[in-house]
Order: sequence, then structure tokens, then C-alpha cells
Amino acid sequence: MRKVYFDNAATTQLRSEVINTITQVLQTEFGNPSSTHEFGRSSKALIETARKEVAQILNVSAAEIIFTSGGTEADNLVLKSCVKNLNVTRIISSKIEHHAVLYAIQEMQASHSISVEYVNLDHCGAVDFTHLEDLLADTTQKTLVSLMHVNNEIGNILDLKRTALLCKKYDSLFHSDTVQSIGHYQLDFTDIPIDFAAVAAHKFHGPKGVGFAFVRKNSGIKPQIVGGAQEKGLRAGTEPVYAIVGMVAALKISYQNLAQEKKYITGLKDYFKESLITQIPEIQFNGQCDDNQNSAYTVLNVCIPVSPDKGMMLLFQLDLKGIACSKGSACQSGSSKGSHVLSAILEDKDLEKPSIRFSFSSFNTKDEVDYVVQTLKTFVSSGNTLEH
Repeated sequence: MRKVYFDNAATTQLRSEVINTITQVLQTEFGNPSSTHEFGRSSKALIETARKEVAQILNVSAAEIIFTSGGTEADNLVLKSCVKNLNVTRIISSKIEHHAVLYAIQEMQASHSISVEYVNLDHCGAVDFTHLEDLLADTTQKTLVSLMHVNNEIGNILDLKRTALLCKKYDSLFHSDTVQSIGHYQLDFTDIPIDFAAVAAHKFHGPKGVGFAFVRKNSGIKPQIVGGAQEKGLRAGTEPVYAIVGMVAALKISYQNLAQEKKYITGLKDYFKESLITQIPEIQFNGQCDDNQNSAYTVLNVCIPVSPDKGMMLLFQLDLKGIACSKGSACQSGSSKGSHVLSAILEDKDLEKPSIRFSFSSFNTKDEVDYVVQTLKTFVSSGNTLEH
């Protein structure tokens, strides 16, 4: 059976160069980075070199990069410490954030009685900056704003610098989940006065189980995982040297190839959009994903024009044809619950139809796009099943 992978927003294929790097480190650098003998010092040197390389890419200090197990841990570290240690009593967010952010906020609201407010969104899911400024201006409470840079389901891009400057204007902290953007967009955190960010390696062809938090120097953040002095005292636990080095190898390659790969993937997404419009004219695009200026070149979220009953079979049928995609974030694709992102922006009549997220990488081809579009066309125009 043919296999086609269009779920790169969930996770990405490891680059061969990254596999080689990880394998070499696994074979030669097994020392505990906290040990003071030569084996430990060698591992520690690799970690600190990796930290400096990440910092250089983001134009920040190496001390501001804290390695974690991924984006979820980085989000939790920042959000929970802001409440517990920085005296934040109010959080402003949106209803289309990743659950790593939404659930952490809800937990802090329940345990620490903080106030939580959600910024208005337009019908495409774009942030209403007038409302955001009104919220920021209307309080004396210490406030944290948490808004993601690129939405993982619909691809909407937040104006990160505008948001950061607005937060500075009202003396509020700003955290952003940049899991879907780091490795795909060049960000300069000296030019963008953000306070905190979360990153995951497996979104840019690195290994799973590793990421980092950007924590602005002298922020006052405290560890949420205790038991050791690793990671500048902000994240206890023996560092996975091979994963950290592999992540940075993937990140460096992503930025070395950024212009070329962005051009290629954008062309692929445009070809996908045009093919869908031609073959299935009634198709709709969710959020701003059909607008290349305001959405990520890696994500396309489409509403398929079939009945709700037929729609229930769509992902199953695509899987039978070897096509990997998602009905929302990967965290939700195995759940009976609908997408909280689409629920926040779509009308009821469109929520009843199936919506599918296709997400791209440089490993995808136009031939794969043709196969998926033809498969969708056949499904829309046929009965409830596809021919095998």
C-alpha cells in the first residue's frame, strides 16, 4: 500500500544527518554531564556548545536557553512559575491555544485563583489587537499574556513583535508557544522583546522528547521539576546529551536551508490549494490558512463538503489509503471530541462537516498531493468507502 505523510505539524521525519549525529553521540559520549571526570566534562561541553548555538540563532544569551523534554514542559515551566513565583495574578490568552497552555492555565486558575481572560478573535481566528490592548490597559494586576506564534491547527500567524511591544507598553509579561514556528521562521528575540518561549525539536526534523524554553535573563522563573541543579538550576534531571545535540543539528540545518525549503513548501501548499479548488469547488479553508501572508506555509486546514455521517468515516478511509493527516492537533486526532480551535471560530453548520489538517515538509512531493486530492475527490463524490 502506498504511504503518504501529510501530518508534519504533529511530528516530522528525522533528517539523515541528525540520525548520524545522534548515533555518533550515543556511541562515544555516554558520560553524565554532571560528573566532574573527563567523561562527564566531555558530555557537558557538548551541551554547552549546543546551548550557545541555539542562543546565536535566536540572538540571545546562552544562559537564556533551558533544555527541556519538549514544548509542553517548556510551556508548563513558564506558566506555572509565573503564577507561583512571579506574582502573576492575571493571565490573558486565547481559546485557540495548544492544550499545553490552556490546561496549564486552567490548573493555575483552580489552584491559585488567578483571573483568566480570553482575547477576542475574528471569524478566521486572528487576534483582535484593540481588545487585547483594552484588556492590558484595564487592570493594575500583574499580568502575563500567553499567545502562540503559529497556531498548530489552522496555521494562523500572530504578529509577535506587535504583541511583545504592546505587553511592554503596559508592563506585562509575554509568553509565546513557538513550537510550530522555530525552525520554520527566523526569529530574533533581541529585536522582539518577548519574555518566554517554548520549542520542540520534533517539529523541525529533530528527535522527540527534547526541546527548550527561552527564559529572559533575570526573569525570576523557578524550577517546576526539582531534584538537581541541571539547566541553570531551572530543570532538574540528567540531560539527554544525544537528543540535545541532535536537536541543535536539526535546527542548524533548518536555518541553513530555510529560504530554499520555504520556497519549495510554499509552492507545494499553493499547488495543493489550487488542486483542491479545481477538483472539489465546494471545499472551504479554515482560519487564514489560504492566505500566505497571515498563515504558516506548512499548514492547510480544509472543511470537506460531505454530510456529518459520511464525514465520520473520512480519516479512517484516508488511513486505509495510506494517507496520514489529522482532524486537528495530533493530541486530539484519536479523540471523539471535536477541535477546540475550530469550535472557537466556525459556525455550527461548518462544524458538522469534517475538517482535516494537512501539514507539509520538504520531504513531500506534488505527486503525493495529486494522490491525496484524487482520493478526496473520489470520497466526496462516492459512497462512504473508497476502493482498495
